Amino acid sequence: MENSGIYVGLDIGTTSIKVVIAEFMKSQLNIIGYGSSHSAGLSRGVIVDIDQVVATIKETIKQAEQKANIEIDNVTVGVPANMLQIQRCKGMIAVGGQDGNSAEITDEDVHEVTRAALVQNLPPERDVIDIVPDEFFVDDIDNIKDPRGMMGVRLEMQGVMYTGPKTILHNIRKCVQRAGLKIQDIVVAPIALSEYALSDAEQDFGAVLIDLGGGQTTAAVVHDHKVKYTYVDQEGGDYVTRDISIVLNTSFENAETLKRNYGYALAEMASSEDSIPVEVVGQQEDEMVTEEYLSEIIEARMRQIFEKIKQSLGSINAFQLPGGVVLTGGMAALQGVTELAQEIFEVPVKIFYPQEMNLRSPQFSQVIGLIEDTTHQNEINMVVKSTLNNIDAVVNQEPVQAAPSMKAVKKANMKSVKTKPRKAAKPVEKQAKQNKSAEKKHHSISGLKDWFGSFFD
Repeated sequence: MENSGIYVGLDIGTTSIKVVIAEFMKSQLNIIGYGSSHSAGLSRGVIVDIDQVVATIKETIKQAEQKANIEIDNVTVGVPANMLQIQRCKGMIAVGGQDGNSAEITDEDVHEVTRAALVQNLPPERDVIDIVPDEFFVDDIDNIKDPRGMMGVRLEMQGVMYTGPKTILHNIRKCVQRAGLKIQDIVVAPIALSEYALSDAEQDFGAVLIDLGGGQTTAAVVHDHKVKYTYVDQEGGDYVTRDISIVLNTSFENAETLKRNYGYALAEMASSEDSIPVEVVGQQEDEMVTEEYLSEIIEARMRQIFEKIKQSLGSINAFQLPGGVVLTGGMAALQGVTELAQEIFEVPVKIFYPQEMNLRSPQFSQVIGLIEDTTHQNEINMVVKSTLNNIDAVVNQEPVQAAPSMKAVKKANMKSVKTKPRKAAKPVEKQAKQNKSAEKKHHSISGLKDWFGSFFD
C-alpha cells in the first residue's frame, strides 16, 4: 500500500539530528527539504538532556522548513535498537456471536483479536512500541494475511510484540512534543533502514546490514524480509575521532577533519610518504604526520568494532547468508572501510548510498528510511497497530488463561477502540540483549545459535 502526501522523518542520532521532508506521489519520493544539526544531549543513542535535544530539534526543523517552504506538524521518528525486546503473542476471539453462527470479519474484530494478543504482563519499566501480525486464522484456515471481509466463527492472530524501556520512549515523545510537533508514527529504526537499504532479493535471501553511526554501531541480520537479530556496539565514529584526538594531542574538531579528509579505515591503503599538518595543543608549530600513521589509529578502532560484530553474528552463522554485508551510516563514507570489512568478515561487502538528490551520503540513510517505511504501509498492519492507542489499559491485565472459551474471550474484548491508522514495522525474530556480561552471553549463545539456524531451513 502506498500513501501519497507530505511525510517528515526525524532521526535523533548521537552525533547529529536530521530531518527530511518528502513528497510522495505516484510511487515517487521527492525530497523537498532537509536539515542536519550537531547533536547535544545524547549519549550512545539515548537522550540524556531533554532541553538540549529539544533545542536541536527546533533548529533542524527550522532548516528543513525553510528549504521546503512549508510548516511541519507531524513527524515519523525512529527508536534505536538499544534494549529492544521481542516476544511472541497470540490472541483468539469469537466473531459469530453467542449463537455460534458465522459473521463477516471487520476492522473491529481485528482490533479485538489484537487486544486479546496483548493481554499479558509486562515489566513496569517497559512499554509496547509495536505489534506486527505474522498470520491470521479463520476457523481452521491458516496463513491468512488479511482476514477482513471473510466469513468465520473464530478469529485468531499470531504475531510479534516489540517493547522498549519506558524511559527511552517517554524521552523521545517528550522531546518531540516540546519541539511543537506531533508523532505520526514511531518506527523501530533498524527495520525501517533494512527495508530501504536492502534490495528485495537481499531481504528475501538474507543479508547483514551494518549502520556505522557516530555514537554507536548497529548490525541487523535480515532474512525472509524480516529483521531476525540485532547487535548494538556502543562504539562508533566518535570513538575513532577521540582516538585521533588523544594520540595526536589535537582538538576533537581537528581530529574529525583529519579523519574525514585524510583518513583510511585500512592503513595499507594510505600513503607512507605524504604528510599532513596537525594542530597540537600547547604548540605554536604544527606537527607533521603521515597519512599511514593517521590511518593506523583509525584502523585500530574500526577493526575492534568489526571484530566484535563478527563474534556476535558469526556465532549464529549470519555471514553464511548470500547477501553478504551492506554498510551504511556516516562512517561508511570513510575510505577503505569496504576493504577492511571484507578482510574481517570474509564475505562480499558493499556500501549503500541514498539516491535522492542532495542527500547522496550514507549518513542520511536512516532518516530517509523512516519516510520510505511510512509511505509503504501495509493496511492490515496499520489496523493492528492502531489498537495500541488504547494499549495502556491492556498490557497490565492478568494473562488470559489457557484454552479459554470463545464466549469468554469475546466478552473480555468488547471495549471500543479508536482506529487511527499507524504504521507497523516488519517482524523481528530475535534481539541481542545489551549490557550483559560476557559470561551470560557465553552460556546463552549455544541455544541462540540453534534457534536462529531454524530460520534458514
